[in-house]
Amino acid sequence: MAEIINMPRLSDTMEEGTVAKWLKKVGDKVEEGDILAEIETDKATMEFESFHEGTLLHIGIAEGDGAPVDSLLAIIGAEGEDISGLLKGGSAEVSTTNESPKAEEAPKASVPETAGSGKEVAEIPKGVEVIKMPRLSDTMEEGTVATWLKKVGDDVEEGDILAEIETDKATMEFESFYSGNLLYIGIKEGESAPVDDVLAIIGPKGTDVEAILNQKSAEGQNKVPEKSEPETSTTAVDEAKASEASEVAVAPDGQRIFVSPLAKKMAADKGINLTAVKGSGDHGRIVKRDIENYKPSESAAPAAGVADTSAPQPQTIKPVMLPVGEEGSEEIKNSQMRKVIAKRLSESKFTAPHYYLTIEVDMTNAAQSRAHINDLPDTKVSYNDLVLKACAMALQKHPQVNTSWNGDTTRYNKHIHMGVAVAVEDGLVVPVLKFADQLSLTQIGGAVKDLAGRARIKKLTPAEMEGSTFTVSNLGMFGILEFTSIINQPNSAILSVGAIVEKPVVKNGEIVIGNTMKLSLACDHRTVDGATGAQFLQTLRAYMENPVTMLA
Repeated sequence: MAEIINMPRLSDTMEEGTVAKWLKKVGDKVEEGDILAEIETDKATMEFESFHEGTLLHIGIAEGDGAPVDSLLAIIGAEGEDISGLLKGGSAEVSTTNESPKAEEAPKASVPETAGSGKEVAEIPKGVEVIKMPRLSDTMEEGTVATWLKKVGDDVEEGDILAEIETDKATMEFESFYSGNLLYIGIKEGESAPVDDVLAIIGPKGTDVEAILNQKSAEGQNKVPEKSEPETSTTAVDEAKASEASEVAVAPDGQRIFVSPLAKKMAADKGINLTAVKGSGDHGRIVKRDIENYKPSESAAPAAGVADTSAPQPQTIKPVMLPVGEEGSEEIKNSQMRKVIAKRLSESKFTAPHYYLTIEVDMTNAAQSRAHINDLPDTKVSYNDLVLKACAMALQKHPQVNTSWNGDTTRYNKHIHMGVAVAVEDGLVVPVLKFADQLSLTQIGGAVKDLAGRARIKKLTPAEMEGSTFTVSNLGMFGILEFTSIINQPNSAILSVGAIVEKPVVKNGEIVIGNTMKLSLACDHRTVDGATGAQFLQTLRAYMENPVTMLA
């Protein structure tokens, strides 16, 4: 009997997944334990193995496509088994991209009936495929076309790379699942569009693309925005159509200037006269790149600081040499990781009543202890490792800090999982050191090095970034003396670690040179009172200033 395989939930926060790669194809034999596919979540790409044996009869989510958890991913059963009943009565998420249309059905594009219309939508010509912006990650809401590897008029084979698309996680190659001629490009290089917007159209040469686009517009689905009119399209679009997809400016001599809305705004922001710009788009239309590449001639540059000699001059005015230049700025679209960081930290800051406590720690003994430890063969620990060990032991003595606020209850965590903030190219991730209180200094050092290294190349699994009960953020290596952090919820506290500095200190009534470090604790006042936070820092300082006590 055929088994339906659904999109798995690979982490407790996962809502959607993307099939990065299929390792089996329809018709292949599958054994229990075989790797079916690589599935990308918002945190990592993981192998997904089969728990069933049989033949892979159907693939419901194509490579590069995303779908919600529990959507139909695949069907495994006996070779030749009839699965039409499962496909008809299965989940609404079933995608039959990888199967041919049934013979008795008219070959239509996969466009559903308009809701409430009571009639079928007009057919798109046979062999024409409307390619939409794919969902390449579970959190992706829009994508940016980084590079087109095909241009309008090129022949496309199934499996050819059409474009490179930038998602919230990475820039990924997007391949075609169809063969034909690239008739239309709906999203230009550098532009962004929501998932399911028209990306391209592939079909036989000579197809009336305008009819298809008009039909899509009439259906009220995936209406092509004005900006999607292709700049380099070679399809039969007359000048009247081009003018509809542009804004029209009028020069002083009455001449009409066709310009894209974005280019018009950029020109206004930069103070560029559109009559001086030569358009490179269809029918001389001025587009974004024309404004970006525009360089005013020297004759057009204003003569700064020159007095108006046409008016009477009561006295001689010495010209003032003012700086001359062109104002400029650039807007970069926020990555999905950046948006998630902003959302979660904003939620933490505005829901948890933060307060901050700071102490200064004498690091003289810690420096000496670290030097002795690192003199041992094959042993190396950092100051950050000492901080993590001290925090884990201090949490044992102050369980109130190792808690989470749950509204009507407060959860006391009996385990100690330390989150370690790691800066990556696109933002910040927090791998978790599990049962940190049970690890030695050298074990902590090795584990943190491994986790941080894999975090920077996005090779951590979701399980390795979940479950922290307390977090440490260290900017001391960047020379930051003191700072405060936003709590990494659901934790109740986060420790900010500054740099070790050499400075005069008072010891035994004398001024001597000492090495100190500032530690700042941000606490959630709902769970950790001020006195509790202060006592935790006192214990932490005792461990840091006398590291030998951590080895007892």
